Amino acid sequence: MEEHGFESTTIADVLKAKGKSADGSWLWCTMDDTVYNAVESMTQHNVGALVVVKPGEQKSIAGIITERDYLRKIIVQGRSSKSTKVGDIMTEENKLITVTPDTKVLRAMQLMTDNRIRHIPVIDENGMMGMVSIGDVVRAVVSEHREELDRLNAYIQGGY
Repeated sequence: MEEHGFESTTIADVLKAKGKSADGSWLWCTMDDTVYNAVESMTQHNVGALVVVKPGEQKSIAGIITERDYLRKIIVQGRSSKSTKVGDIMTEENKLITVTPDTKVLRAMQLMTDNRIRHIPVIDENGMMGMVSIGDVVRAVVSEHREELDRLNAYIQGGY
């Protein structure tokens, strides 16, 4: 029997719903890019974070740069975004919180809430697979709640 409900929804389901299950479906920059260029890319694509990749290895993650990094490490400290490299302010790989495609959505939501983060890289055995935001996770949970309500209504009305 097929398992239904938000308890069974995985991060792979979220990526699929976003249409982002193929390689190269996340936005990225390199450690040597300027913070200005990274923030410009985030603004152009209406996202709050970019994956930072190791030089010459798009699937090998070096870290992540977020809007918060920009605010805390550039604006508040009075640094120049045009002369500061992404590698100088990014959250490094060894400090990253990540999930796998098999991670349950509710677990990802818990990790994001507990660690006060809004973006989480999705990594499998081959490397970087995608990125999900707290908005993506919430949308998945809300969608599953709607589907569960529809199933319950159908059951109550005898349409099961």
